[in-house]
Amino acid sequence: MASSGNFLLVFALATLIFVAAAWDVGTRIAPDQHGIQNSSNKALIATASASGHDKGASTVEFVKENYSSSQMTNELDDADQPSNSSSDKSREGGLSIEKICYDKYENIASISVQTMEESAQLLGTSANPTRRRLEEVKREKRDKRAVNPGQQDDEVIIKPENAAVERSKAVDSAFLGKYSIWRREFDSESSDSTVRLIRDQLIMARVYSSIAKSKNKLGLYLELLRQLKESQRALGDASTDSEIRHSVSQRIKEMGQFLIKARDQLFECKTVTRDLRSMLQSADEQVRGLKKQSTFLSQLVAKTIPNGIHCLSMRLSIDYYLLPPEKRKFPRSENLENPNLYHYALFSDNVLAASVVVNSTIMNAKDPQKHVFHLVTDKLNFGAMNMWFLLNPPGEATIHVENVDDFKWLNSSYCPVLRQLESSAMKEYYFRANHPTTISAGSSNLKYRNPKYLSMLNHLRFYLPEVYPKLDKILFLDDDIVVQKDLTGLWSVDLKGNVNGAVETCGESFHRFDKYLNFSNPHISQNFDPNACGWAYGMNLFDLKVWKKKDITGIYHKWQTLNANRSLWKLGTLPPGLITFYGLTYPLNKSWHVLGLGYNPSIDPLKIKKAAVIHYNGNMKPWLELAMARYRPYWSKYITYNDPYVQTCKLTSVYSQS
Repeated sequence: MASSGNFLLVFALATLIFVAAAWDVGTRIAPDQHGIQNSSNKALIATASASGHDKGASTVEFVKENYSSSQMTNELDDADQPSNSSSDKSREGGLSIEKICYDKYENIASISVQTMEESAQLLGTSANPTRRRLEEVKREKRDKRAVNPGQQDDEVIIKPENAAVERSKAVDSAFLGKYSIWRREFDSESSDSTVRLIRDQLIMARVYSSIAKSKNKLGLYLELLRQLKESQRALGDASTDSEIRHSVSQRIKEMGQFLIKARDQLFECKTVTRDLRSMLQSADEQVRGLKKQSTFLSQLVAKTIPNGIHCLSMRLSIDYYLLPPEKRKFPRSENLENPNLYHYALFSDNVLAASVVVNSTIMNAKDPQKHVFHLVTDKLNFGAMNMWFLLNPPGEATIHVENVDDFKWLNSSYCPVLRQLESSAMKEYYFRANHPTTISAGSSNLKYRNPKYLSMLNHLRFYLPEVYPKLDKILFLDDDIVVQKDLTGLWSVDLKGNVNGAVETCGESFHRFDKYLNFSNPHISQNFDPNACGWAYGMNLFDLKVWKKKDITGIYHKWQTLNANRSLWKLGTLPPGLITFYGLTYPLNKSWHVLGLGYNPSIDPLKIKKAAVIHYNGNMKPWLELAMARYRPYWSKYITYNDPYVQTCKLTSVYSQS
């Protein structure tokens, strides 16, 4: 009984030793509270191995002794792997951190088992079932390793890696942004390891230069700066191994040797960790700043007119005003007020864009002679629009061009939005050079400072019965659309007493009223449902008879007056459209109108192919350089490339290669 008690005491002590040792190792390898996985170890291993196998091995031992896994990445390069490339040689002597941890655990387990075996032998308890079970487990592991030595190493690496990937998803993105080297999208088996190695060396060189400067080691600091410049010059703008010179391997080796020297003088675990975290936070802030800058620049580009289109407009205008008055008239003017024909309203100041809308509609129409285009532009482009369609008439269809400035009824006393656009407050909002929120506000404010919102062409859509008093129905088209199918079926759609026929754009939680309107204002919250579905301007069928009966223009005026200080919605025409036609919009089948070609790079090609109208809403208009290449051919194929004005303004070379 005494011997049994002694054994239990020894067994308990051995177990405590095992738990304490395991806890110590577990504490040292556990990720820190922020879940940050630093890449410093990878750079040190790589740089050490760049100077030779013997030094690389000693560096690995140093890392094993001084690095916790909160400062290490998931995978250090495997030791003694044969390779012909310089980047593979630079990773000799590496070990997996999971393998290191596993070996430590296994050693602790072996020591504990050995201790229990010795205690059992001393106490004469060799038949103890616990000891026998531990021996069996040990024997099974040994036999398994002998049969398949590589499988265990794979399991040791893969299981912690998968667990770490899951942990990385919980990292606070507000702190780290979107970066995490554990994520699967950063796993790559491509041959770009040399580029990644140089970048890792640059990171560690920056860390050590910061530490050297803080410790007043100016000689080492200056040498680190020199090494940084040399490596940056060797890397250049390369993003793949194929883009860098073959001689870069010598640069990697030199940098690796110098980083070993810097490490021996400067390495402190806490200091390196702190600097790497600081660099990560700084990089994240820079990325956010660059995103805002990118947004600002894309908004700026969206406001511009390409030189070729400006050239086209100017040349056409000059030649139009040289024409005698009798040659400035379009044929078939008697069709303009015939309610039995298919009428389109197109308001644009872009000659090339308007030509694509008209060309695509007519080329896909089954009965072109029944189609009538009512085109309204501004004073600057009036001559150009007329000249273009006089020289390039839309086949048997009818077209008529008007100047918005000729609508004398459209004045500030009648139209509240025009009165607001002429106010000093609005001009201050648009044109103040030192506006404090230009970049910091991001896209939410910048996009509303587009000059199109100052043009009455953009607001003319709310006055369709005044512009076309003799018509019953009209199809409104934006100038950034392309028609791919015959649209005459729209006129037979029963709107069920509604004024507006449009395609809805809302999903489960986006493009609903609360995205466009300020529901903290009682005028909005008391009259509209925040979850009501939004719809798209760009292709809208309007019943002008019901419009007049419901006094839609009067409703628009009421809400536009209430929004004089922009407290209900920001500038634009969609928010007031949602309000004006609230409860009066009939949802059309989505195949009539597919949106997003000006901002969404992942639209299903099948949806585009089946769509009657595709819409380049967004900043990436097809006539701009920043247009998405995959979508531009749908638009550019309707350009009249053989037109002498198009060729003179070099538009052929810009768009024909799309």
